[in-house]
Amino acid sequence: MAGRSEFKYRRLHSLLGVIPVGIFLILHLVVNHYAVYGEERFNEAAQVLENLPFKLVLETIIIYLPILFHAILGVYIVFVAKNNVKKYGFFRNWMFYVQRITGVITLIFLAWHVWETRIQIGMGNAEANFSLMEGIVSNPAMFWFYIIGLISTTFHFANGLWSFLVSWGITQSPKSQKIATYVTLIVFLALSYAGVSALIAFAYGA
Repeated sequence: MAGRSEFKYRRLHSLLGVIPVGIFLILHLVVNHYAVYGEERFNEAAQVLENLPFKLVLETIIIYLPILFHAILGVYIVFVAKNNVKKYGFFRNWMFYVQRITGVITLIFLAWHVWETRIQIGMGNAEANFSLMEGIVSNPAMFWFYIIGLISTTFHFANGLWSFLVSWGITQSPKSQKIATYVTLIVFLALSYAGVSALIAFAYGA
């Protein structure tokens, strides 16, 4: 990529990771968290999303295409990006390194999760309900695969949110970037808690 074009693509990559992909992630984890209140409550919440008008069109435009672009460019960044110690220092360079690792894990996890859920539902092999996830994560190996994939995803989003705030000029000063570090840490912990507690409810009951 040429210098200026690459800068624009990376900013778009950062933006799509937050809007709409990040917003969808939050919504998805909030709905999943209803599992801790029991099977009936989760099924009611899941059906709200399932019954949205023009659901396939909305999913394609708002979720699948942005994720595809973010993933393809993300893989490119993984292989060409280099740490910048002079600009960001030791901690942030480690965060950038972990960001690349979790990006790859998240991509693998999302591909498998979509195959086990959305594609199976679309093929008529499953329904979007509590029993679907219960059947998946009742297998101990799959339970831990989902735990690792979930935590990688929430970290990737939260740390990517920090990068988004910097790259879009929202947090420019060292103080604002430090505050953003604490805010995104809270986001990571909150989303991880919501997701992990839901997985435990699916696997072991509410």
